[in-house]
Amino acid sequence: MRALTINPGTADSLEVTELPDPEPGPAELLVEGLAVGVCGTDREIAQAEYGQAPPGHDRLVLGHESLGRVLTAPEGSGFTAGDLVVGVVRRPCPEPCGACAHDEFDNCRTGDYTERGIKGLDGYAAERWCVETDYAVALDPGLTDVGVLMEPTSVVAKAWEQVRRVGERAWYDPKVALVTGAGPIGLLGAMIGVQQGLDVHVLDVVEDGPKPDLVRRLGATYHHGDVDEVAGRLQPDVVIEATGVGSVVFAAMRNTAPFGVVCLTGIASAGHGIVVDVAGANREMVLENDAVIGSVNANLRHFRQAADALARADRAWLEGLISRRVPLDSFADAFTGRSDDVKVVITL
Repeated sequence: MRALTINPGTADSLEVTELPDPEPGPAELLVEGLAVGVCGTDREIAQAEYGQAPPGHDRLVLGHESLGRVLTAPEGSGFTAGDLVVGVVRRPCPEPCGACAHDEFDNCRTGDYTERGIKGLDGYAAERWCVETDYAVALDPGLTDVGVLMEPTSVVAKAWEQVRRVGERAWYDPKVALVTGAGPIGLLGAMIGVQQGLDVHVLDVVEDGPKPDLVRRLGATYHHGDVDEVAGRLQPDVVIEATGVGSVVFAAMRNTAPFGVVCLTGIASAGHGIVVDVAGANREMVLENDAVIGSVNANLRHFRQAADALARADRAWLEGLISRRVPLDSFADAFTGRSDDVKVVITL
């Protein structure tokens, strides 16, 4: 079979490699790979910023945003041949720590977790792959064309879950949500906000192209103005921050309604310093009972929440998020960004 592999730590070492067909274990599915999404994490691994091959191997099969169709499944597993599935990305640390022992491996305390296509485990960018039945999630069969959006949807499903848990420390009835950043994470986060009945607003820097239209088609409101002005006028109860840009983060923190919850999902490159009135931010957060939380990755529960969210979504709108589909042999095109890209997918 063919797979997209890389020598972690060596920039520009991506190549399509011939590998032996995988042999499923007694508790594993054998899956025909259909597609993988390409995100910033994949591009950073391609540029040798991080990434780790499995023990005893020089190369790592890339790909953590998976989509496949079951070829064989163990009897009694709940899966059957033909099922549309995705594989969960992270696996618990070996000890395990308390969080991993309670299936909250997205909040691992040791950092010794492994991740498919990222850290210590081969990913899903292969014509065939295996996955443990306990780390596979079935999708609505109608999601064949868009199910590759499952993993990024799981990230924002977790973010919204965490927002709700923080808000419910007291009486909680949010009305207005602001999403900063209109990439796949921001747009999918906005989708879940709309599904919850919130008045959703999305802020990004572009004035035209596919993003403003996608926001409007979702039933949300698009903004491209100054974040202080927009957030100050809206006074959102919830902010899903998906840019990682320091100035945007602190502007969002300054401009929530009382009891506001800001969830940070974006990670910016290091080295971009800003001047911040920490004392003022502290005073406002304390006096208004505000909360700022970080959220990354997802566990099995969040993947299942994502499957439900995608099943409820408009298929045509989801299709609009996928700006390009690139065949495996042309993988390099998927790692070259274009101004009108939202989500780029490699077909297997």
